[in-house]
Amino acid sequence: MTAPDADRRPLATRQAGWARRLAAALARSAITPDQISLLSVFFAAAGAALLAWWPTWLGLLDAAVCVQLRLACNLLDGMVAVEGGKASAVGKIWNELPDRLADVVLLVALGFACGAPWLGWLGAVLAVATAYVRAFGGSLGLAQDFRGPLAKPQRMAVLTAACVIASGCALAGRGEAVTWTLWLAAVVIAAGSALTCILRTAAIARALRQVG
Repeated sequence: MTAPDADRRPLATRQAGWARRLAAALARSAITPDQISLLSVFFAAAGAALLAWWPTWLGLLDAAVCVQLRLACNLLDGMVAVEGGKASAVGKIWNELPDRLADVVLLVALGFACGAPWLGWLGAVLAVATAYVRAFGGSLGLAQDFRGPLAKPQRMAVLTAACVIASGCALAGRGEAVTWTLWLAAVVIAAGSALTCILRTAAIARALRQVG
C-alpha cells in the first residue's frame, strides 16, 4: 500500500500511541503492508459470515469485533507502508481493492441478516460509489475528498454499534429487536452513503467551476 499524504484519509487514530507502537513493530517484521490489507478482507469475510449465518448474541458481538479488526488493518497497512517505509510498487492496488471487497461482503451480509437482501446490496453499491467519486475527483487533479457524513469509518461505526446493540437484544431474547436494529443500520448506511456521494460530487463540481 502506498499513497501520498494528500491522498490519505485523515485519521486521529493514526497518532494514537498503540497504533504507532504496533505499526512500528510490524514495520520491523517480515509482514508487508499488502499482507495486512489482505488480512482486512479475512476479518470482513469472517464478520459477514457471522452476521449472515450465526446472528446469535455471541455471533453478533464477534461480528462487531471483526469489523473493528478490519478497520485496524486498514489503519496499520498505511502506517507500515508510509511511516514504516515499506510501500510496494503495487501498494495502491492493495490500498483500494481490499477495502471495496470488505465493504461489499459486510454490507451484503447485513442485508441478509436483517431480512432485506436488496437493502444490503444497495448499501454495498452506494459504499463503493462513495469511493468511486472520491477517486474520480483525484483523477481530475483534485485532492481526494474523504468527507462524510458516511465515509468508511462512519459506515463501519454504524455497523459496529448495530451489531453490539443487536447482540444485547439477542441476549435478552428479543429476536424482533435484533432484526429491526440491523435493518435500521442498513437504512442509515444506504441513505448516508447516497448523501455522501451527492456532497462529494457537488464539491468536485464547485472545484471544477473555480478552475474553469
